[in-house]
This record gives sequence, structure tokens and C-alpha cells, in this order.
Amino acid sequence: MSQQEQILPMSLFIDLERSGPIPLYFQIATRVEKAIKDGTLPAGARLENEIAFGERLGLSRPTVRRAIQDLVDKGLLVRRRGIGTQVVHGQVTRGVELTSLHEDLVRSGFKPSTKILKYELIKADKNLSEKLGVEIGSTVLHLKRLRSADNVPMSVLENYLPADLANIDENDLAEHGLYQMLRACGVNIRVAKQRIGARKASREESELLSIDKASAVLAMDRTAYDNSGRAVEYGHHCYRPDLYSFDFTMVEK
Repeated sequence: MSQQEQILPMSLFIDLERSGPIPLYFQIATRVEKAIKDGTLPAGARLENEIAFGERLGLSRPTVRRAIQDLVDKGLLVRRRGIGTQVVHGQVTRGVELTSLHEDLVRSGFKPSTKILKYELIKADKNLSEKLGVEIGSTVLHLKRLRSADNVPMSVLENYLPADLANIDENDLAEHGLYQMLRACGVNIRVAKQRIGARKASREESELLSIDKASAVLAMDRTAYDNSGRAVEYGHHCYRPDLYSFDFTMVEK
């Protein structure tokens, strides 16, 4: 069952300056942001829809929409298709290190959840052969998962593993991170080659992540190697950029 809309008290908006120099949308955004930060609107709360909100305050829908969009751009609110606008904790920030998204979410104080979309054995094509160092046509395990944080869709994760690591239990994947499970199987992940970029979301990704069609997503390709230099996992992932980012520290040589 979807969460009921939370109606903000009129007392928050009683001092709006409707003929002053400060734009009304900015005044609205400032007051809603304060309500988020002081807990009046807790994480996960669903906002009143724009039309009802505007009518209650005697404001136009474009004014309310721009105020809400400002808070979406700040990462304080998120729009979810079929659900509405919800409060989020803000972005999950990931350092460039050998951790899984599941581990990053737990460390950041979020509650991760996973929907298994695919769990299948497939034949390696030329690309997978090169990434994993296996023969073309050999068996690899293909995993595809939707990862959410506090029930908000955040990432679509696709991973490929060599056949001898294909004994990972599908049910366990819904509860634990892939790297955590690989380590439990005795795999010692030591280094990874990673590429980060941006692209347009596919139709399926847009639907899974509850974003507009062809919205931008943060994309990451990663091949992980064990301490013998063998490729043990290749991942092709996409993330919502309004909810997720990577942190880099650069040092002059």
C-alpha cells in the first residue's frame, strides 16, 4: 500500500510575501526544505500533489512545480512515477574503492532492498570473453538486479561471473551484496578496472528507476580481479544521478 500524502501545515506559509522582491517559488522551496531538515517531512514522506498544494496556498501550478523542482535538483525530493513526490535522505556518495552498492548503502545509513530480474546461465559472446578472459561460447552466470534504498529505486545492476562461481544462491542475492557473497566463497578481490560515464536511460531502465524516458543516468563498467590476476566479475551498472554520486580525491604528483 502506498504511503498517504503528508499535508504541510498552513502555518509554514502564513508569512509568504506575495508582492515582495523574493520570488514565490523560492519562498515555497525554502519553507519545504526547512520542513525536511527539521523532520516535519521525514524521509520517505509523500508530498501533497502540486495541484492541491497550489490551490490550498492560492498559487499557480507552475510556481509550485518550480519550487518542487528546485528541491528535486538539490536531492531532497524525488519524483516517482505512479507514486508522486517523496522526501529522500539525499545522495549516496561512493568512494572509488572495492565495495558493492549494498555495502555503500548500509554504510550510509540506508536500508537496501533487491529485486532479482534475471538469474541465468548464458554463453559468453566476444565482449564477455574479453572481459572475463574465458572462451567464446563458454558458460557464464548472468545476474540482473534492481537495487533500492529505503524503497526508492536507485540502480540497475548487471553482473557476469565465470561458470565456476555460478553456485551463488539466488535467494542470498536478495539479501546480500555480490562482493560480500564472493568473499564468503573464498574469492579474494584485489583490484578492479572501472569506467564511469553518463548516457541516456533505456526504456526498461526508465521504468525500473521511475524516471522520465531517456533521462540521463550515471553508468559504470567494472571488471574485478582476484589476487592471482584472474577476472572474477564483470559489471555493467546504471544509477540515478540525483540519488548517487562518486567521490574522488586527487593528489598532485
